[in-house]
Amino acid sequence: MREWLIEARGGRPQTEIANKSSISQQMYSAIERSEATPSVTVAKRLAKIVGVDWRQFYEDDRNPSHG
Repeated sequence: MREWLIEARGGRPQTEIANKSSISQQMYSAIERSEATPSVTVAKRLAKIVGVDWRQFYEDDRNPSHG
């Protein structure tokens, strides 16, 4: 689970973030749950929208959470 992404979303609906980044809400949800890793292009879009460093999406992959 990418808790930092949920916090960065700041209560905005997943659909809003997904629409602004040109992905489906289902894909965005999978990214939040760490079930999918976005492409670099999508990571950069998402990062710009929620105000985080796009590389953080890939740092999570190196340091998986303990479920």
